[in-house]
Amino acid sequence: MNIGLIIFLALVSAPVLWGVAIYNQLVTLKNNTKKSWSNIDVLLKQRNSELPKLIETCKQHMSYEQETLEKVIKARNLVESALKAKDMAQLGGAEMKLEASLNGLFAVAENYPELKASDSFLRLQTRITTLEESIADRREFYNDTAALSNTRIEQFPDNLVANIFNFKEAKLMHFHKDELKDVDVAASFNT
Repeated sequence: MNIGLIIFLALVSAPVLWGVAIYNQLVTLKNNTKKSWSNIDVLLKQRNSELPKLIETCKQHMSYEQETLEKVIKARNLVESALKAKDMAQLGGAEMKLEASLNGLFAVAENYPELKASDSFLRLQTRITTLEESIADRREFYNDTAALSNTRIEQFPDNLVANIFNFKEAKLMHFHKDELKDVDVAASFNT
């Protein structure tokens, strides 16, 4: 075979192979981001399906705390709405409101000894707390995966392939500064 032909084929095939390799890496990152969001979605749905059971258990024992229970229900509905809309910004705020309302509920539960002694309440409280911790871990993993994907989409030369195949930036889950400040649970019950 002619050395010139070999060099020509190498020069022609190298950019194609390079483009294929970058494309495959970008597809992997995109799919990892989708998978990590799906993991969050599953946990949020599990947690949201446990909340009505917790509220019903609390209603049986907390006859004077309707406002506290309504805050949890309202916050849960905000999370559901954000999930359906796949709105990361709205989800961040809704999650913070739900966490604050749950903290308030658990704080009020301290005033009800028979509720605190209820096996059903304790199981649900433990389950929801465990799910909250898992959601926080998955949220961090999602943001890491999305940030890596976004970086690769913007970096040269990957951005050339990303633009040709219309790869989109993944939205990060973030919270506004006012949503990150500590919640004054006691003040919520003094009003």
